[in-house]
Amino acid sequence: MEQERTTWKGKTRGGSFGYWFFIKMLRIIGLRGAYFLLYWVVPYFVIFAPKASWNQFRFFKKAYRMSFFGAFIGVFRNYFVFGQVILDKLALMVGVPTQFTFDFEGEEHLHQMAAQGKGGLLVGAHIGNWEIAGHLLERIDVPVNILMLDAEHERIKAMLEKISVRNQLRIIPIKNDLSHLKLIAEAFERNELVAMHGDRFLGDAKRMEVPFFGHNALFPTGPFYMSMKYQVPLTFVSAMKQTATHYSFTATKPQRYPNYGKPQERDAQITEILKNYIFQMEERLREYPYQWFNYYAFWKD
Repeated sequence: MEQERTTWKGKTRGGSFGYWFFIKMLRIIGLRGAYFLLYWVVPYFVIFAPKASWNQFRFFKKAYRMSFFGAFIGVFRNYFVFGQVILDKLALMVGVPTQFTFDFEGEEHLHQMAAQGKGGLLVGAHIGNWEIAGHLLERIDVPVNILMLDAEHERIKAMLEKISVRNQLRIIPIKNDLSHLKLIAEAFERNELVAMHGDRFLGDAKRMEVPFFGHNALFPTGPFYMSMKYQVPLTFVSAMKQTATHYSFTATKPQRYPNYGKPQERDAQITEILKNYIFQMEERLREYPYQWFNYYAFWKD
């Protein structure tokens, strides 16, 4: 029962029709007009996605110790920002005119990783706008491979291809046969960058229990073990929405971690990397409390 509550199921609410509808609206009324439609869409999801709404309410109570009313309003604010983030992503993908501006903190670290020619691992989370971060990675003069759960977006990706959406970044689909692990290894052998999330796991994937906002949670160990196994530098990246038209992109200084042979030493190293990762994520979420987009029961309790 515990694993059922704390393990992500690999499904995200929404479908191809919703994407198709908002792409049409973006092209007809623009980004600002599509934002206005969220005032009708958000209450629908708050009511008809009760588990996600409850989990988000619980997150605000536990992480920020909000009052009942504060957490209740927080759910609406979170859904509204999430809707904006999705619309921002679609607007960029289909070429809708936007006035987005960005600031970059630590971008020089990514250029340094690319210049060294030894590959690298970029680990993000379901906070802010991961797709915007991927779009900005096109500034780096080296191929970037993004790990993506292929089954989750299969229909949506097919629909987007029909409307000629372009994405120059390479996608490594996560497969049940684990063939994506070979593709990741090959990308590192070509000294390319690989980007993935570090805050969700599926099924029996290896994970560790570590504190997150003062409460124990399970995090996957795979992304952090890869940086040790392939001896590639590791950086934590995020792109947070500051205003309607401005994003803040950050990348931490890359670190290379030794690959210990003994299991105890290896686990201790992974725990240390996880703590650094969680520290960075908590710092961003304290500054942007409504940009946490994990809608399942995250903590073990």
